[in-house]
Amino acid sequence: MIIGALGLSTLVAFFGLGLYSQTGQAPGLQNGKLTPCPDKPNCVSSESAPSNSHAVAAIELTPEMGGEPMLIIKQAVENLGGDVSTSDDNYLAATFTSDLFGFVDDVEFRIDNASKLIHVRSSSRVGYSDFGANRKRVEALRETIKELTTKAVASNEKPHHS
Repeated sequence: MIIGALGLSTLVAFFGLGLYSQTGQAPGLQNGKLTPCPDKPNCVSSESAPSNSHAVAAIELTPEMGGEPMLIIKQAVENLGGDVSTSDDNYLAATFTSDLFGFVDDVEFRIDNASKLIHVRSSSRVGYSDFGANRKRVEALRETIKELTTKAVASNEKPHHS
């Protein structure tokens, strides 16, 4: 009976954390760059030092993306089940919500035209570990952006907005 009560209280705590995570928002930019990751393993960023455990590679900004690369990024986010909350020519913030407990993760993109890079940050709003979910999400987004760019070039059209 004690084990059952502990299991139930653990489930209630996870659902509570999931609800709590839904009240936040993306951290946004600090001094024109993506906010640094906190000292927890549930965040990755292309603006972290390469030797840092939070580091992921930036996405190359290519001419094939056309004049509006944020349209491709937005479509990639939506294709993978994310919800875009903020978007302009150089910055996009989106959320991804887990199915089971409703945990919300923030994903942000910043276009750096000078270096021809798209910087990306993906972070859990609550908790400590994410079991690699944010890193996997960034890689899935990278692949989807690549596929959408290739498809747009092949069909010689801009990505559509859904």
